[in-house]
Amino acid sequence: MHRLPLALVLALLAPLASAQPDRVAGRPFATRSPVLAQHGMVATSHPLASQIGLDVLKAGGSAVDAAIAVNAALGLMEPTGCGIGGDLFAIVWDAKTKKLHGLNASGRSPLGLSAAQLQAELAKLNRTTLPIRGLLSISTPGCVDGWFELHGKFGKLPMLDVLAPTIRYATEGFPLSQSIAAVWAAEIEASRAVELPGAFREVFAPGGRAPREGEIFRNPGLARTLRLIAEGGRAAFYRGEVAEKTDAFMRAHGGWLRNTDFEHHTSTWVDPVSVNYRGFEVFELPPNTQGIAALQMLTVLEGYDLAKLGPQSPDTLHLMIEAKKLAFEDRAKFYADPAFAKIPLAGLLSKDYAAARRKLIDPARAAATVDAGNPALRAGDTVYLCTADAEGNMVSLIQSNYMNLGSFITVPGLGFCFQNRNVMFVTHDAAHANAYAPGKRPFHTIIPGFVLKDRQPWLAFGVMGGSIQPQAHVQVLVNLIDFGMNVQEAGDAARWRHDGSSNYDFPKMTDGGIVAVENGIPAASVRALAARGHRVRPVAVDHGFGGYQAIRWDPVNKVYWGASESRKDGAAMGY
Repeated sequence: MHRLPLALVLALLAPLASAQPDRVAGRPFATRSPVLAQHGMVATSHPLASQIGLDVLKAGGSAVDAAIAVNAALGLMEPTGCGIGGDLFAIVWDAKTKKLHGLNASGRSPLGLSAAQLQAELAKLNRTTLPIRGLLSISTPGCVDGWFELHGKFGKLPMLDVLAPTIRYATEGFPLSQSIAAVWAAEIEASRAVELPGAFREVFAPGGRAPREGEIFRNPGLARTLRLIAEGGRAAFYRGEVAEKTDAFMRAHGGWLRNTDFEHHTSTWVDPVSVNYRGFEVFELPPNTQGIAALQMLTVLEGYDLAKLGPQSPDTLHLMIEAKKLAFEDRAKFYADPAFAKIPLAGLLSKDYAAARRKLIDPARAAATVDAGNPALRAGDTVYLCTADAEGNMVSLIQSNYMNLGSFITVPGLGFCFQNRNVMFVTHDAAHANAYAPGKRPFHTIIPGFVLKDRQPWLAFGVMGGSIQPQAHVQVLVNLIDFGMNVQEAGDAARWRHDGSSNYDFPKMTDGGIVAVENGIPAASVRALAARGHRVRPVAVDHGFGGYQAIRWDPVNKVYWGASESRKDGAAMGY
């Protein structure tokens, strides 16, 4: 009997295997099923953090209590993405008042560092832009103030109960998970090229290296700091030992953060802004975040029948990429701290403006360069998590150090690294909306998302990951609304990411940028994009496609649908 070689058999069977989705639902876009529950849901990028949030809900905590507990846990378990040295933004659905609340808990640049002094500091370093790590990159951390603002309005459990699980894990230790361990190791290697005062490597590279997957990591310094916060409240961080130690450390090593920066820090309650996309009211937070870039993209895309064009088709991908280019030109010019710049927010989000911008898209050719628009001025790495409780309250929260492990600066004894968000300022153009100034909030990439349908909550969602965030927000929403995917499929479907748009401190795009695509994008679509002039770069493994979590509310059956995507270590859990 003649037998074919095994390699040939496998090659012949491969097309058949790839054509058969491995999900019961018969759809190829999901790696797992959504999680369904009636009483509460938590979706995060770490299973242990999700368990903590669920335990808080079961103990009678609110969705906000669970969100704070989860955020604290992620600051310990995924410090590559977040921590109490960073900033926070949140959107909260209050079931009692049936109202959305937005919180901007981002920090400001050092009050004692003038623009002229900053230029002098840069001249000493022979630089024109801020160094991405080190003392100059640090702005005031807003996370802890954000916790207490949220807790004061919507919390139910004592803060000591909310933070207790993370204090215990920080003291006793926890095993490192796979994706986090990989990013952690890469950043510790990168830090070796930088002269760093403080205890950064002592805390995050015990024994001289990053902890590995499966190894137990402890952070007693963070446990002590969290205990101070739990017992002493907000003042323990902004007026007590944390601020005092930071002030002394900065003075000793040439940094600029001072007691007065902590004392004067405040969060801001803001009204989320929205556009209607095919009957769904999509909400983001206004600048200094980049959330309205997602809204601008959606208003442009609403003029096309994407459902007819199909998911991941060449036409759909081309239109979405071109819409991104248009929105990001406005992002580079207009997005900034509204306390320092007049932002034409209503004009940027108007349907008329979207229609004018839509006319700039050539359906057959990729644009090499585009200009920012002229909207009317009218009155008018990171972790993402979401929680929902039995009373119908839902929280969409995002929190970040900016880059992985932030500034690489850790004050001895405190157990956390400070964010490097100060580097988001423009330093070469004093007239720019996002130009550096003392006491100013920098442009921010982190954005929580929320969707209402028929005036009821429909979706709390977000995707961490720098500039991918508005791009991925739009891709997820198009997957859900135009293509009918479920909440898990919408996040697991292969993504694209356009890089190279004009940025707040980069030269203008003149070459069309680069489109990175995950290997789930059909090869025929990749070829068709290239034929239209896109420079396409397929990638097999890349941490730059973000990390998605979401909770969808089904008002008919009164069920939460939770999702946590396969690109991260996380899990959605409900009860």
